[in-house]
Amino acid sequence: MPAQPSLRTSLHDRGQRLTPQRQRVLALFERIGEGSHLSAEEVHQRLLRSEERVSLATVYRTLRLLSSMGLLQELELPEGGRRFELASDAHRDHHHLVCVRCGRTEEFETPAVLQAGEQAAGHHGFRLLECVLNVRALCPGCAAAE
Repeated sequence: MPAQPSLRTSLHDRGQRLTPQRQRVLALFERIGEGSHLSAEEVHQRLLRSEERVSLATVYRTLRLLSSMGLLQELELPEGGRRFELASDAHRDHHHLVCVRCGRTEEFETPAVLQAGEQAAGHHGFRLLECVLNVRALCPGCAAAE
């Protein structure tokens, strides 16, 4: 599996090695593409199913590293969980609907949220870097089960 030059360079600049485990985690996210949100446990299970040996502790460390490098985006859920997705400059200011019961996560984009963020930042003299909204809700399946 060929390594991305940017990943190899970024790791080298940080004094890190491009290990097979790091390559496997990033390759998984590249295979599933943008918009897929996985927990560390889901990443671990998918790698095990594809017979790729990576410990859960290594998955956690790798997800943190790849997030800090800007290759993955971390979504922190209000219930304490974290999900990760492939980072993309073209798809940076998107928002999430998160089911508080089952964890199902759906993305959506709306210019109104970005506009509100820009207005709030400007009003207080801030420079907007990112505008992300996480909406806690019940998905249709969980709502019907109530």
